[in-house]
Amino acid sequence: MEDGRKPIIQLIDVVKFFKQQKVLDKVSLTVREGTTMVIVGGSGQGKSVLLKHMLGLLKPDEGKVLVFGMDMAGISKKELKEVRQEYGVLFQNVALFDSMTVFDNVALPLRERTRLSEAEIRTQVEEKLAMMDLEGNDEKFPAQLSGGMKKRVGLARALILNPRIVFFDEPTTGLDVTRSNEIYRLFYKTQAQLKYTAVIVSHDVPKIFKLADYVALVAGGKIQECLTPEDFQLSENPAIKSFVKETMGPIYSSEEEEMGFYEADQR
Repeated sequence: MEDGRKPIIQLIDVVKFFKQQKVLDKVSLTVREGTTMVIVGGSGQGKSVLLKHMLGLLKPDEGKVLVFGMDMAGISKKELKEVRQEYGVLFQNVALFDSMTVFDNVALPLRERTRLSEAEIRTQVEEKLAMMDLEGNDEKFPAQLSGGMKKRVGLARALILNPRIVFFDEPTTGLDVTRSNEIYRLFYKTQAQLKYTAVIVSHDVPKIFKLADYVALVAGGKIQECLTPEDFQLSENPAIKSFVKETMGPIYSSEEEEMGFYEADQR
C-alpha cells in the first residue's frame, strides 16, 4: 500500500491467542492520517479483535501496535489515556445512557475530560447536534429516538472532542437501507469537515466501500491484502476473489450517481 500520507496506526506482525486458538496470525496493517480504512471479513475472522488492539483494549502476544508512533503495549496508563483522548468511537449498539438526555449523552466526554464551562459545553454540543441534523432533540431520551437518530447521537458524541481517529464498529447494524444511507452521508460530510482518520469495521458491502480509501480483508486470522476499493474488486488473491463473489457484485455505478449519493444533502 503506497501512500505519501503519514502512518497514524501501525500493526506489525501482531499475534493473538485466546487459549489455544490463534485469532490473529502475524497481522500487519498501516492506517494513514486522513484516510478511511475499511476492515471486512466473515464472522469470527478477527475483525473486532483487530479493532480492540488499536483501541488498546487488548495487547498482542507477539508483535507491536503503534499509534502516533508509540507502542501501545509499552506506554504508561497516563500515556494511554492521552492517546485515547484523540479517539472517538461509535459502537455497534451505540451505547447511549438511557437515563440521560441527548444533550447530556453528547456532553458527557466534555464534562469528564475537559474543564470547559457549562456555557462552552452547550455551544459545542449544539454545534455537533446541528451537524447531525438533530436540532430540537437535545432534551429527548434515547427511548424516544428512532434507530437512525440514536446512531446520529452516538456519532455526535464520538466527534465531540474533535478526535484525530474515529473508530466505527458495524455502524449501520439494525438500520434499513434509507437510514444506512443517511449515516454514510454523515460520515462523508463530517470527515470532510473535521479531517479525522476513520477505521470502519463493517459487513455492509458494497455500500461501505464508497467511503473507503483502503479495504483490508481479514480471513484465517491474517490480513489477506489492503487495497483501494477498485483494486480490491479486481484482486487475484483467492480469498479476496471468494469474498467478492459471495458478498459484493458490482460496486461502482456512474461517477455522477456515486458523488450524488453523498452530496445530495449539500446541494
